[in-house]
Formats: sequence, structure tokens, C-alpha cells
Amino acid sequence: MQTDYKYNIGNLTYIDIQEYLKKKDIIMVPIASLEQHSYHCPLFTDMITAREVTYRAAQEAEVLYTPESWIGYSPHHMGPPGLGLGTITVRAETFRNLYYDVVRSLIHHGFNKIIFVNGHASNMKIIDPLLRQIKYDTGAMVCVYKPYAENYFGMIADILEGPPEETPGWHAGELETAQVLAHDEKLARMERAVKSERTKTPPYLPKSFLKKDGTPNVEFEGWNYFVFPMEHREFSDTGLIGNPLRGTKEKGEEALKRFSAHLARALAELEKVTINVTNREWKDRV
Repeated sequence: MQTDYKYNIGNLTYIDIQEYLKKKDIIMVPIASLEQHSYHCPLFTDMITAREVTYRAAQEAEVLYTPESWIGYSPHHMGPPGLGLGTITVRAETFRNLYYDVVRSLIHHGFNKIIFVNGHASNMKIIDPLLRQIKYDTGAMVCVYKPYAENYFGMIADILEGPPEETPGWHAGELETAQVLAHDEKLARMERAVKSERTKTPPYLPKSFLKKDGTPNVEFEGWNYFVFPMEHREFSDTGLIGNPLRGTKEKGEEALKRFSAHLARALAELEKVTINVTNREWKDRV
């Protein structure tokens, strides 16, 4: 028997779904990506975060979730042709259409509140218009929960030890490595881990421009008003940003525990909300 048997709808029958919908109309949709995460973390790293947080929150809040989806938007992690980084990405319109249809399917069946649990920051570039389209087309409540730390460390700031110059919440660094270790220590090949890597400014930009972290922002004259479309390897030689050697299983477990408990409390509050769906049927999508 799978450990997530009770709340993963893929393990249920439609009778179980019908019984659940008599009491609750909320469901989570865990999504992330399949992309390179430096020398030591698996391609599945972002999905590990989304999956672990969703599973734990489901147990605590007694809320259903869909099977996890690793299909994400990661063109900047593809790398040069033939390099073999393993990243799989979809186009922005494919991403938007795919998850629009996923949510419309759930709304069709009677779910009124859908929470994406997103483990990959670059998906957010597409999610905002997706959420708005669903809201405007159906009246359903739809939102996204982001259980990761980049520029905003939030409730896990005291867990991370890396100084600002290590950008401790970034790609395959302290936090992501810790969460992989908490999920399955065998998946983190720590013997391959690079001690630390900071972002660099691509050489095609003047020296007055600075690329300081993994956001799309580029600093000029001390201010972050510029955004350039960049490949990840233009500002990180190995795919790493941060120091993975600071990551521990204990840190990862505590971070996942805090994120999932926070999400579970939010789910309990959102269950109280009454939503009037104005367009439920799937057939208008055919």
C-alpha cells in the first residue's frame, strides 16, 4: 500500500471522490519541473519539494490532491544542444493550456477551490495569467502556494545559515539540498557537490550591470529595474547557486514540516469560504 493512499485521488475510486465532495470542495495540485540541479541534486528536486509539502499538508488538513506533475517551464535550464543536462521543458502556451485543462476538469466534477502547490519558481511566469483566466472563466477560487525560499526566506529564515553572499535559498544550494536529503538521502550525491558558487554577470553585459542572484533581475547603478532573458548557465557555471554543503537532513525536515503545517492551516481557513462557480461544465472546452 502506498503511503499517500488516502488523499491522492489517483488511488481513489469515483465513489470516494463523490463522498469527499459531500463534505469539502477544495483540492491541491502539486506541480514543479524536471530540470538540472547541479552535480549533486536530482532532476526531480523541485518536485520533491512540492510533493512532500502537499503530502504532509494533506494528512494534516485531510484534503485531497491530484497526482504530482513534473511538467514545468524551464527553458533556461536546457543548456547547449548535446550537453545532456536532462531538463525537460514545455512552451509557455503548453504549460498554460495543460494546467488550465487540469483545473477545468476538477471544476467540472464539483471542486470549487483549487490550490496549486508549486515547487519551481519559473512556473510563476505563466501561473499568474493562468489563475486569472480560470477565475474569470469559471468563478472558482484558484491560487498558488510557493514553498521555497529565494529572495523571501519567511518562516524558515532561522533554519538557513548561509550568509547573503551565498544566496542560501537558491538553486541546489543549502535549502534544496536539505530537502532532498530529508526526502531520500540516497538521491543527494554529496560526494559530487561543489562547495559554493555565486552568480556571475554574463560577459556580454557592461561591467555596470550586476547579476547577483537567480531572479530575472539585473542590477544597474544599485537598482533592480532591468530584466534580461538568460540561460541559467550564463550566470552559473555548474547550475548551482549557494552552498549545498550547508544542507542537512534535519534542516530539510524542519523546513518541510513548517511549510506543510502552514499550508494545512491555510487549507482549513479556505474550507470556510463559500464559492459560487458560474461555469462548471467541461464541454465548453471541446
